[in-house]
Amino acid sequence: MSVTDIAAADLADSVRAVRETEPLVQHLTNTVTINDVANLTLHWGGLPVMADSFGDAGEMAEAARAVVLNIGQVPDGRVEAMHEAGRTANERGIPVVLDPVGVGSTPSRDAVAESLLSELEFAAIKGNYGEISALAGVEADVKGVESIGDYAEIEETARSVAESTGATVVASGVDDIVADADGAVRLTAGHEMLGEVVGTGCMLAATIGTFGGALEDPREAAVHGTLAFGIAGERAAEMEQSGPGSYQTAFRDAVYGLTRDIVADLALADRIERLD
Repeated sequence: MSVTDIAAADLADSVRAVRETEPLVQHLTNTVTINDVANLTLHWGGLPVMADSFGDAGEMAEAARAVVLNIGQVPDGRVEAMHEAGRTANERGIPVVLDPVGVGSTPSRDAVAESLLSELEFAAIKGNYGEISALAGVEADVKGVESIGDYAEIEETARSVAESTGATVVASGVDDIVADADGAVRLTAGHEMLGEVVGTGCMLAATIGTFGGALEDPREAAVHGTLAFGIAGERAAEMEQSGPGSYQTAFRDAVYGLTRDIVADLALADRIERLD
């Protein structure tokens, strides 16, 4: 099935599969968003574990259904643990998701991302427009961990990263681009308030990892996880909230409440565009 042929029933089945499978998702992430990442994994129906020290990381990856590597903070010990967990996951054939937070902003982050990409295989890579552009080696404007500037050719850039890494690439922004070796789609879902909450990029990577732990097809996991995330963002904006703090709480509630039956009634035809 093409990613452009997604019906609401397909997305609903994926949401149900996550809740029924309850995949154990191992996160090696940064301390800024670790609680948000853990809670969102749980709200989707997965089981989060934050084993990020050398030794324990590899051992925990023996039991996990997916591993998410986030380079938002890059102390040496955690980088070693990322390699260990990633190698174990690759040996077991379970999906590994890379979130190259802030790549393109400092040489240190660039070096960490390069080392992970050179030694590990990734099912998915999720980054904002600037981070994906930096990975492709094209001009990017990344301040700290934020993407700024104009990325008119982000579709081609995402395809380039997908072709060079073999991963499904999610470039998140106003619209989300999902690309792999077979092509790319543009997903229209989400709400501007997501940009007012620190860590939503990390939470999107966690979502993709959680869906990847329950679904066999990494492209399906990336598309369905990204689309479900955006829809939850829209539903949160419809709830009673007065600013970023209450919106963040509403978003978590929206994820928790996004059941198969709700998703099955959605109209998705206008949300997915094939990019030739």
